[in-house]
Amino acid sequence: MPEQHTLHLPEKYASQVRALLRQYIPEAEVWAYGSRVRGDHYDASDLDLVARFPATEKRNFFRLSDVKDAFVESNLPIIVQIVEWDGIPESFREEILVEYVLVQQGAKDGQ
Repeated sequence: MPEQHTLHLPEKYASQVRALLRQYIPEAEVWAYGSRVRGDHYDASDLDLVARFPATEKRNFFRLSDVKDAFVESNLPIIVQIVEWDGIPESFREEILVEYVLVQQGAKDGQ
């Protein structure tokens, strides 16, 4: 069984992140990775996210841009970085696959 990782982010901020993801990209599965998953973060560490869109979706550059803007405009006290899975190199994907936390399960059609 794979090791379970934890998202090191206060719940009040994690719920705000999940709400913005549901509002802007509900169909995407979103993972956290990096220092807030590894545990070597500090209070002001960025939250690194990767969005995995369903294969049936076209590239979602504008929708991803909208959620990035929403994170910037939010009152979160940290920077949230989000990238699209299909837009990153295979070597970076392999690095993320070692340690990540599911932040949002992608919504199925009609949900």
